[in-house]
Amino acid sequence: MKHIWRAFTNSWKGIVAATQSELAFRQELVLLAAAIPLSLILTPDFSKRLALVGSLIFVMVVELLNTAIEKLCDRITGEPDPAIGRIKDMGSAAVGFSLLFAGIIWLWIVIEWIWL
Repeated sequence: MKHIWRAFTNSWKGIVAATQSELAFRQELVLLAAAIPLSLILTPDFSKRLALVGSLIFVMVVELLNTAIEKLCDRITGEPDPAIGRIKDMGSAAVGFSLLFAGIIWLWIVIEWIWL
């Protein structure tokens, strides 16, 4: 039980740190807060609601990983480094793909909601 509590505490510290330092993460938190009630309006189907909200949680997971990569790279060197720049770009691309994925899911459900 002690291990689970420690893991939860560390996770919470990570969320707080990301919220304090990353504008994109704060924006995604606001988006998630708005998306939960909106998902209730868009569909009565639980699995579709799960897809809507889950896709945004997935974006936040990728954002947290990207932020961790960026912070680690910045810690390793403050000097411009083309290799580290590519690493950061790859993390950013991962966030972009997760946003695209979430956008497609939301678009699909909204289009379905409009036509029904």
